[in-house]
Amino acid sequence: MAQQGTSRRVRYAVVGAGNLAQVAILPAFQHAENSELVAIISSDKEKRDVLKRKYGVEHVGDYGEYEQVLRESQADAVYIVLPNTMHRGFTERAARVGVHVLCEKPMATSVEDCEAMIRVTNDNDVKLMIAYRLHFEEANLQAIELVRSGKLGDPRMLTALLTQQVRGGDIRTSTELGGGALLDEGPYPINAARHLFRDEPREVFAFMSGGDGRFHGVDATAFALMRFPNGRVAQFGISHEASAVSSYRLVGTEGDLLVQHGFGYGTDIEHLLTVGGKTETRTFKNSDQFAPELIYFSRCVLEDQEPEPNGIEGLADVRVIVALQESARTGKPVKLPLFEKPRRPTLAQLIVKPAVEPPEPVNAPVPAQG
Repeated sequence: MAQQGTSRRVRYAVVGAGNLAQVAILPAFQHAENSELVAIISSDKEKRDVLKRKYGVEHVGDYGEYEQVLRESQADAVYIVLPNTMHRGFTERAARVGVHVLCEKPMATSVEDCEAMIRVTNDNDVKLMIAYRLHFEEANLQAIELVRSGKLGDPRMLTALLTQQVRGGDIRTSTELGGGALLDEGPYPINAARHLFRDEPREVFAFMSGGDGRFHGVDATAFALMRFPNGRVAQFGISHEASAVSSYRLVGTEGDLLVQHGFGYGTDIEHLLTVGGKTETRTFKNSDQFAPELIYFSRCVLEDQEPEPNGIEGLADVRVIVALQESARTGKPVKLPLFEKPRRPTLAQLIVKPAVEPPEPVNAPVPAQG
């Protein structure tokens, strides 16, 4: 492997070539000046052949050739864009050959898998970052800054909605691949609540429904409540069987902030800030949310810094998701043990890059139907 710090550009292998990888992550390398795409791993030969030509990548392979491709390409890091149940295994395999790991969220499907991923990367002295793209995006960082500034007073309540109609046959509809609305969409409102309140939930409660024939052993819709210290509460609704909505609203003692399209990418994001009965609107233009992740993680690798959205950050959300799943099964609230997250996203992490035109994907239809 190329040695850390020997080059100004970190060499990446992208692992998985689904829709997200093709329309957002692979194109993002054009804006990530300290990062270089050197390999693509996919189980689909047609994808490998087309993407190899499109991006001028010399090294491609299937999942069984993972370590070989990492060695031959001299990859410094992997960006794992695989089904949720595969995150742990491919993190462990990369770490054991000395390769840093940037992994899509949710980090894994269980607390045990998250802890194993943290352990193996620590044991092999490689970086682990979970791909929380909104930790580098201006509208969401400005929302955190508004709370910190005191303009809203004491934040009391958060409500969020994140919904879409998922295409039949998508991996999100299958329990074997770690599908379901809560695992797929839950990290967004959970993460927002944790960082806007700057605290960790102490108790959760959830309802879930299984949906129609598209869904196989997974939740299609979930509604959740989270109780935080100091009387703060958050609620969110998520669904794979509803019209597309992406918004959250934070209400404080002095004002409130509504964020429209706050969890998505490929669109403008809007703030509606109301204080003292007066509402101000601010629009944040569509930007590339994936190049900033690459840039930030590459800086961490080159400068030997611990990423802010590290394995502990991924674990913080997964433990809440697991508790919500338990609550839905039992019909009872679930208390969470104390949990410390010393670092949280700040405006210092802001990186803005121009939006990219998503290319037509190969054998990778969009998750949402029609």
